[in-house]
Amino acid sequence: MKRVLSGMQSSGQLTIGNYIGALRNFVNLQHLHRCYFMVVDMHAITVPQDPAALKEQTESIASLYIAAGLDPNKASIFLQSHVPAHAELGWIMTTLTYMGELERMTQFKDKSAGKESVGAGLFTYPSLMAADILLYNADLIPVGDDQKQHLELTRDLANRFNNRFGEFFTMPEPYMPEIGARIMSLDDASKKMSKSSPNPGSYIAMLDEPAVIRKKLSRAVTDSGREVKYDPQNKPEVSNLISIYSHFANMSVAEIEAKYDGQGYGPFKKDLAEVVVAVLEPIQERYREIRKSGEIFDILKKGAAEASELANETLLEVKKRMGFVLPS
Repeated sequence: MKRVLSGMQSSGQLTIGNYIGALRNFVNLQHLHRCYFMVVDMHAITVPQDPAALKEQTESIASLYIAAGLDPNKASIFLQSHVPAHAELGWIMTTLTYMGELERMTQFKDKSAGKESVGAGLFTYPSLMAADILLYNADLIPVGDDQKQHLELTRDLANRFNNRFGEFFTMPEPYMPEIGARIMSLDDASKKMSKSSPNPGSYIAMLDEPAVIRKKLSRAVTDSGREVKYDPQNKPEVSNLISIYSHFANMSVAEIEAKYDGQGYGPFKKDLAEVVVAVLEPIQERYREIRKSGEIFDILKKGAAEASELANETLLEVKKRMGFVLPS
């Protein structure tokens, strides 16, 4: 059984892009491997966060993990900040990382573009991400395209440590199971759907009310013409909507094209909204139960204890190999 590690930042609401691209895969993976899923709240503060919003978003995302089907008896679900070893190994990994490696990170370039000043945490973010992964000697890392470069750095750091201090870290592999699981913005199909977008109409949040979902999808940008056809090159907007439909209805692209042959965008978008609502409504209902009961705090406590057991063991071995004097 392989070890899997992944997480999501508590820097906004989860969208259907997060659900299709990540959360749904988490749910499937928990039945196949030993999984550790966290809310990466320490990564979230690499950009300024309102304290009340950070707290709410962290609790909300953790609760959505459970509402969407993660089982605390099958996977360890926890907050990154509840396992102090993340910060400690993060610093150790920072000392092994070269400035040039961090300067080449495209995500840093994108997030810092046009800003007068940028926090050092955003720059060293990939070293902390490497620590997150290596703490558990994880084999498989579910990542999107935007994180592949960070995973490559993690492998480089693992290799660097192993060469200097002896073989210890596992080489993590990316887990990218679904073709076309990258969901794009509803107002511009050239951009990824993002929970941090300033335009709420560009994404569907997992907690959007059914009426809001219907409204957003009815207003979603479509291409000229009226043919419901999957053609990302020439019809990127409607192709994105077909992709969403396919994932939520478990229908193939060909089946969707056949169903709406000659009908135009109107009936297609109306049905798409109902398909999305049908999946999200039960998740939202379970989410409200979890928040009301307060059970999430017990789940997070249990998950942090399980994660800490392995993380502390790893950290101790790293420090021992590096020559630290260990507490007696």
